[in-house]
Amino acid sequence: MKLAIKRDKAVINADGRVAGHSAGDTLLRRILRLYPGATLIGAQVRKCDGFDVAPLEFLDPQETAVLNMDVIDSPRVWQKMYAAGAEHPKIMNFVWRSPSRFAAEAALASIALSAALFPTFANSERTASEILELAERWTVSRLYKKMRLGYVNLGFRLNHVQERHEPEVPVVLYPAIYLSAVKQPELFLDVCEWVHKRTPIKVEMRLHESHLVSEAAMKFSRKDWVWVGPLTATRESYWNALSHTTAFLATCREESYGIEYVEALGAGVVGVFPDLPWARALVPESYPFFYHDAEQAQKMLWRAVVDTEQCRAELDECAGGSLQQWIGEHHSDDAFDEKLTEKVAEWLGVQAE
Repeated sequence: MKLAIKRDKAVINADGRVAGHSAGDTLLRRILRLYPGATLIGAQVRKCDGFDVAPLEFLDPQETAVLNMDVIDSPRVWQKMYAAGAEHPKIMNFVWRSPSRFAAEAALASIALSAALFPTFANSERTASEILELAERWTVSRLYKKMRLGYVNLGFRLNHVQERHEPEVPVVLYPAIYLSAVKQPELFLDVCEWVHKRTPIKVEMRLHESHLVSEAAMKFSRKDWVWVGPLTATRESYWNALSHTTAFLATCREESYGIEYVEALGAGVVGVFPDLPWARALVPESYPFFYHDAEQAQKMLWRAVVDTEQCRAELDECAGGSLQQWIGEHHSDDAFDEKLTEKVAEWLGVQAE
């Protein structure tokens, strides 16, 4: 049995590598690393660096198992494989974004049905719980009571972290690549403006190209202390940028996990979070920088940039010695690899190399 991975928005560069910067592209790279020689389902046949690209119709449906990152259309994938001769098509969902981003009932019901019909792996306990609630709400008990559902925190590798180089002017990161309403970029800017009036800071916003040319991005870039630009070209440059970053201010109302925040914390960036369940799930219980309103966020971010070393000491204290080590232990890339490969073997019958 051979593994095929479905992600419709995968970005493949001229060198045949996954080149996107989104969480989905990062996850795709991880999966391809675990399953060298796997096939990425795409529109055209292509030989790439360690994997192939091919349309689903070109694959043997009886010898192919599909790990679907586009969960909403797993029933359609099943229909195609079944029509092509697979009596029992092997399909596994990978839910790596929160379903709550959808507002349409048809989308929510489609995700619920897909998760109830096919074994489903989620990127966090919160996402898994959300999927279970959706299935219970939108499908019949005969389906959701038999659901096969697993999850693990995505995690990262501490050895990616680079030596810190503190900037002369504190750098505050906008910890997202989109300016969508759920990210609340206006709240981020309002808080940063309050801090900027009281102490010099530089704000960096690295945005996906689809949002880089938006009106909101133009509005932020007019401020001489705000840098708005494209995503870093490589993962190495991404970690280098984090090594020069002082603090970040999270303003998102809902996250399925939050790998960007975890990586920044691991790199020594002081994180200021909204007091919400998704954020508390990322850090030690006594983490000191949770705000309830804009005024609290202002004071916490101000402290993070004017008394950074003391703030880092408080973060280490809440983690029992080292926040970086705590993050590494509780958000381990190795744990992700182990759990994902376990479920792929159990549900699809494909072994990792």
